[in-house]
Amino acid sequence: MLERLRHGAVLELRLARPPVNALDPAMVGALASAVRDAPGEGARAIVLSGSPGMFCAGLDVPKLLTLDRPALTAFWGDFFGLLSRLARCPVPIVAAITGHSPAGGAVLSIFCDYRVMARGPYRIGLNEVQVGLSVPPRIQFALRRLIGAHRAERLMVAGAMIDSEEALRIGMVDELAPVESVTAAALGWCERHLELPPLAMAATRRMARADLHEAIGGAESHDVEDFVDAWFSDETQRVLQALVERLKRPKPL
Repeated sequence: MLERLRHGAVLELRLARPPVNALDPAMVGALASAVRDAPGEGARAIVLSGSPGMFCAGLDVPKLLTLDRPALTAFWGDFFGLLSRLARCPVPIVAAITGHSPAGGAVLSIFCDYRVMARGPYRIGLNEVQVGLSVPPRIQFALRRLIGAHRAERLMVAGAMIDSEEALRIGMVDELAPVESVTAAALGWCERHLELPPLAMAATRRMARADLHEAIGGAESHDVEDFVDAWFSDETQRVLQALVERLKRPKPL
C-alpha cells in the first residue's frame, strides 16, 4: 500500500496500491502517519511518488460509496488531516508525479513544496465537477496560490484535465522529466536544498508557506459537513454510481 525507501537523508513514500493508487481510508491513514513520523525518524526531506504511468487516481470512489455518513465524515476529516500534514510538514516534500494525477492525486501534489511530473501523454487536474463533486474551499485556495485566481477558476469550474506540458506552462508543476527519471529528479531537488544552510532554509520556507498553513488549519468543520452533504445528494450519487458502472465495463482489446 505504501512503500518506504530511504535515500540517505531523503525518505521516499511510494504509493503502491494497484491498479491506480486510489485513496481509501487505509491509504490516507498510512500516508498521514508516514508524513507525521518521517522527521522524527531522521528524514530531512520527503518524496511522494507513484508507479510509472500513474501517480494517484484520486479517491477510491467504489470503496467510498459503501461507507455510511459517519464513516464518510471520518474519512473526509482524515483526508483534510493528511493535507494539513503535507502543508505543515517541517521538512520539504516533493511530489514525483509519475503519471496521471486526477482529482485527489492532483490535490496531494499542490500541497507539496515542489512538483516534478512525467513528460508525455499524462494528465493532471481537479476534475471533481465532472464526477459531481465541488472543490472544497481549502483546496481551491491551494490551487489559486499556485497558478493564480483566474486560471484556477477556469480549470476548477470546468473540471479540466491538462497535459504535462500545459501544467508546466501555467505553473501547476515545476519541472518535467522522462517517466523513468521523475523520482530521480525529485530526489535531486531535495539534495540541492539539503546543501543549503539548514536553519535559514527552514525558517524561510516556514514563512513562505505561512499562508498555506493558515488556510489548511483555519477552516471550520462545516467544510467536512458541506462535502458530506453534497456527496449524499441525488445528483452526486447518480453521477458517481454511473462512474462506477463505467469502470466495471470490460476494456476493449
